[in-house]
Amino acid sequence: MDEPLRVGLVGAGPWARTVHAPGLADHPSTRLSAVFTRREEAARELAQPYDAEVCTSLDDLLGQVDAVAFAVPPSTQAELAVEAAKAGKHVILEKPIAADVAGAERLADAVAGAGVASLVMLTLRYATATRDWLAGLAAAGGWTGGGVRWLSGGLLGGAYAASPWRQADGGTLADVGPHAFDLLDAALGTIERVRSAHRGPNDLWHVVFEHAGGALSSATLSLRLPMRPTVVEFAVYGEHGYRTLGRKEGGAAQSYTAMLDDFAAMVDTGTTSHPCDAHRGLHIQRLLDSALSLAR
Repeated sequence: MDEPLRVGLVGAGPWARTVHAPGLADHPSTRLSAVFTRREEAARELAQPYDAEVCTSLDDLLGQVDAVAFAVPPSTQAELAVEAAKAGKHVILEKPIAADVAGAERLADAVAGAGVASLVMLTLRYATATRDWLAGLAAAGGWTGGGVRWLSGGLLGGAYAASPWRQADGGTLADVGPHAFDLLDAALGTIERVRSAHRGPNDLWHVVFEHAGGALSSATLSLRLPMRPTVVEFAVYGEHGYRTLGRKEGGAAQSYTAMLDDFAAMVDTGTTSHPCDAHRGLHIQRLLDSALSLAR
């Protein structure tokens, strides 16, 4: 690219401060140009170290940038990202991409209609270890099942425990469900059906999936168990044995950089399709909705 992408950041919470802002500022193909949040003082505090403009409205931000990164609750993202896409701005989205399927459909349709690039920050998918693991699974083939265990006390305390959308609206399923469902889908084939889902005490989820080709998988998830260290393990099994993948602590920054590599390449080449684009976000949203419906 001849010039770095001018990227505006919507949101100024912990994730915006620790991952989005430094990632956009440090990447050679992007520049953090502007910040908007409904709390102007928070926007000013985030923007100041990067010499970014503080915007008082989304329209103000959209007039200054080529792309927009969102670090806001799902319902807010679904509303504002539609406006950004319709304005012709490429978008970096958080997971889940909306609060419900209807919102995700509107967002995916807006992205498609505008012909802009989109990526969802499914953190694990951009890690080199994950990409190598998935490539090895695809080369070997013959996988008949698998599962994920993601057990943590992340919503009992820490930087994200006070997040209203996690505590009141989404909880475990909305927060880590997208990562778990996405990676099982990528490893074993498209998830065609959520066969069962149960939500127990401590927001402990047990979800069973049926994949294209007949593989079965399961997810056991909770962010309200006092687990130290956090347990994150993906596994598949079949004719080539049993293969696992863990999560490296502190890998969000590296994954964000890898995502920006892909994002900049998409914009530079006019590509709008990617394994982790807005349409992928819609697919994951439908799986989340199915799990919620079955657990009621």
